[in-house]
Amino acid sequence: MRKRGSEEEASVALYWDFENLHASLCEARQEGAYSKQDNRFRVQEPLVDIQAVVELAASFGPIAINRAYCNWQYFSRYRDALLQSAVELIQLFPPGGSAKNGADIKLCLDAMEDIGRHEHIGTVIIVGGDSDFMPVSQKVKAAGRRLIGVGARQSTNRHWAKSCHEFRYYENLAGMPDDAAPGTGQAAQPLQPLQCDPAVDIFRRALRLLTETQGDAWVSQAAIWHMIKRLDSTFDPKEHGHANFLAMLEAFDALVEVRDGEADLMVRLRQPAGRGGPELEPLH
Repeated sequence: MRKRGSEEEASVALYWDFENLHASLCEARQEGAYSKQDNRFRVQEPLVDIQAVVELAASFGPIAINRAYCNWQYFSRYRDALLQSAVELIQLFPPGGSAKNGADIKLCLDAMEDIGRHEHIGTVIIVGGDSDFMPVSQKVKAAGRRLIGVGARQSTNRHWAKSCHEFRYYENLAGMPDDAAPGTGQAAQPLQPLQCDPAVDIFRRALRLLTETQGDAWVSQAAIWHMIKRLDSTFDPKEHGHANFLAMLEAFDALVEVRDGEADLMVRLRQPAGRGGPELEPLH
């Protein structure tokens, strides 16, 4: 068997039990908002911040598999967001009006087949909160792959969450405010993107993801560029008025600090006044 590459080179397989997450967010807004049969079998309003989850996955490596399982005939209003994130849609029809859709079973079978066939997969991310995922967690870990779980706080089974190497609550990824947490009766809406220069926006997102993943405020220039290309493969500094990435970095002097590292320039966000750095003007 061919030896897999380093942690940085290993790719990511992202699997969504999409209806599970959407239903959890509906129920967090109002009990019975999805579980009642009449509510399930109608066109659904978008609630899931797809980009937030995809960005988490990209922070662990290049995404090789991005597959979502659902009865898509009722989720057409997610179309644009799903296309923008290059999600492969797996259609599952429920065998009966009250029957479980079986997404978790199909998801688990596919995940095991994929890691058996593709040695380059180093991280498996499962979006869903069911305890049904616990057996596959044992198999994924036994195969020597990292397992990350994502689920809604109110509906995630705690034993499933504990069985992962890491578990992230969706509400934290999507930046939901405290007053929109499950059980408060407030609508759980995804965080809106920053209204600013697109180049600044994607730069900040890349730096934030790397800082959270590596646990260090200082990140190499090369790592930031690779993360930006994972988030948007079409990104080109020239389209934003910069000759190259280094020129773009120099233009962000008010936003970041730069110092020499052992092999590359190291970058971090400037600290607010009172925390060892100058106070920044707000970005618009």
